[in-house]
Amino acid sequence: MKDDEIQWRFAKEKTPLAEILKQVGNLTVYGDVLDGRFRDRLKLDHQTGSLTITDIRMEHTGLYELETKSVMKSFFLNIIDEISMKEGDSVTLNSDLTEMKDDNVIQWRFGLENTLLAEINKQTDSMTVYDDVLDGRFINRLKLNNQTGSLTITDTRHEHAGLYELKSKSVMKSFFLNIIDEISMKEGDSVTINSDLTEIMDNKIQWRFRSENILIAEINKRADRITVYDDVLDGRFRDRLKLNNQTGSLTITNTTTQHAGAYELEINNEKKRFLLAVYDEISVKEGDSLTINSGRTEITAGEMFLWLYMNEITFIAGINPWVNNITVYDDVVDGRFRDRLKLDDQTGSLTIRNITTQHTGRYVFLTEKGPIIQLLKALSVSVYGK
Repeated sequence: MKDDEIQWRFAKEKTPLAEILKQVGNLTVYGDVLDGRFRDRLKLDHQTGSLTITDIRMEHTGLYELETKSVMKSFFLNIIDEISMKEGDSVTLNSDLTEMKDDNVIQWRFGLENTLLAEINKQTDSMTVYDDVLDGRFINRLKLNNQTGSLTITDTRHEHAGLYELKSKSVMKSFFLNIIDEISMKEGDSVTINSDLTEIMDNKIQWRFRSENILIAEINKRADRITVYDDVLDGRFRDRLKLNNQTGSLTITNTTTQHAGAYELEINNEKKRFLLAVYDEISVKEGDSLTINSGRTEITAGEMFLWLYMNEITFIAGINPWVNNITVYDDVVDGRFRDRLKLDDQTGSLTIRNITTQHTGRYVFLTEKGPIIQLLKALSVSVYGK
């Protein structure tokens, strides 16, 4: 309104980030505060007073406060790094510290239960790893760097997927570890997706086709009931699903490209994800540019678009329409994609310039909208010499 005053502040220090004084027609953004971490990233809507932070980083995590004459609101911004990997790989969750201070205390916690996994207390010069928690799933798998506080998990399994949080006096970081089993197939093949159970006890098992978030099979041991829902999705699974009543493993027979996509197995509230893909094959001459078409003519509102290099199960590019953010992760995988990737912001198509034999491998294009994950493109690329 005409006499409104609005101020946005950040963190415990209550550092002013932006303000509007409507009476004098003044709108100010303080992007240079706090070592310039917000420089060129703040946008203040002069009509509503809403604050936008672009190209967000971990250092922007924290408490934000809005104060007006009539309203006081607080927001806690938590930024999560998503890491996807294959079962059996090792992963390091980096603290981004080069060295811990003498008074620093670091804790790593896991899951919705916020279970303590590891901690370093510099004041008492102690370092402890609690790898026997949660039924011992982390035993002999956790390594804590006593200089940086970074946490390494070795020989990962599906039970290690989930949310990890690092808390200290100076750092707060969150990671979501996503473990994906990739299964390649040819049209007409039969594919078995293993539950990794040897015998179902009192388990409740559900299989979902995440590309449409549809339940396709379930076992309820207590009710002694096994059900296959093969008539869903216009009958694409009809007479093709077989559920093993002893192990819960799911077999899909006579597969087609319609069956490609993301599958999710839930056993007593624990989830495993699988990506079933039919790869088109293409050969490219070394030094050429390759454009992998997304198959889309435009980006749909509300969908997350992700390109993965499946040889390492690593994100190499993505589009997040919620924050109008287009990102190329060209420093991953030893930097082999550095300065070579270009993402079309209109269609999501990906170009690899000056391609080399290092770029040989499998590429996948996924979209995610709420619980629905769709596989749009799967391409196996081979690169031959000049």
